[in-house]
Amino acid sequence: MIPVITATPVAHEGELQVLHVPAVGFWRPLVAAGQLVQTGDTLGELAVLGLVHRVVAGPGVRGALRDTDARGPRPVDVATALFVVDPAALGQAAAAADARAKTTAATSGLAVRAPSSGRFYGRPGPGKAAFVNPGDVIQEGHTVCLLEVMKTFHRVTYGGAGLPPEARVVAVAVADEADVNTGDVLVHVEPT
Repeated sequence: MIPVITATPVAHEGELQVLHVPAVGFWRPLVAAGQLVQTGDTLGELAVLGLVHRVVAGPGVRGALRDTDARGPRPVDVATALFVVDPAALGQAAAAADARAKTTAATSGLAVRAPSSGRFYGRPGPGKAAFVNPGDVIQEGHTVCLLEVMKTFHRVTYGGAGLPPEARVVAVAVADEADVNTGDVLVHVEPT
């Protein structure tokens, strides 16, 4: 199990929350500007003396990430600002994400849906390649993600009623380590 470090807001600029690196190490961000984050969401990974820690948003963090110097991987220290979280931009970012999801769904209408509720993992492990990426051609039985339910990982594969035997991935609809409910769209696809 990967150890967790919490990044708490240590500075405020009006409504903005500034998140700093919680330790010295080698930083690898897993989120980007414009993405919505809240308490408990994974922000990235920090390698400290060779041990990789998952960095999560601390208590009271909720908003959209603004443009920051979040590039990576790179060495960082405790004084390095990782992200600026803007609670006021939350509504704008949510509306933009909703519009993108509707556009994607309208173009194909085909999707792989969650067979149960759980936590979404788009890759077999940290630092590993994603199971699927936009543009990939997949066939029945191809693994699209893992769902964690009560500390047990379940493989979700492509296929089923209403889906062609082969399809192209249009978009992955869920952020890594996000919670999903039964029937939620995981991956949008189109016929090849």
